[in-house]
Amino acid sequence: MKLLMAIVVMLGVSIGWAAEKSPHSGIGKPVDAGDVKVSKASGPDARTVAEIITKRIELKDKTVLVRGKVVKYTPEVMGKNWIHLRDGSGSAADNTHDVLVTTKDQARIGDVVVAKGVVHTDRDFGSGYSYKVLVEDATLRK
Repeated sequence: MKLLMAIVVMLGVSIGWAAEKSPHSGIGKPVDAGDVKVSKASGPDARTVAEIITKRIELKDKTVLVRGKVVKYTPEVMGKNWIHLRDGSGSAADNTHDVLVTTKDQARIGDVVVAKGVVHTDRDFGSGYSYKVLVEDATLRK
């Protein structure tokens, strides 16, 4: 039976089944947050999620504040906690509604937090994890 499974897997790889998708597709998707509506953080560095995504070139290497609802939380990967935030801005259709934040701080799905961190663009961490924009080394305030 193990030999048969190995042959099926190898055949699938050789004809391209495995190459059609990211090795991580379908794993750990953000929760259905419903209709998220969170007010924008205040201050000169405050941005909405959509602003961070759409103005990523202008904001590259700059500190931002973003208030959002935690819709995904992945702890202790590469020494950081990985958080997806949504604030109701942007659109799922063009992927401007969700921003990834890395932090040493902890949060729970459903928490509304203000993250203060540095915008980085075109980050490739290998193994299929690459991001056009993310906010790194953030501190969180609830």
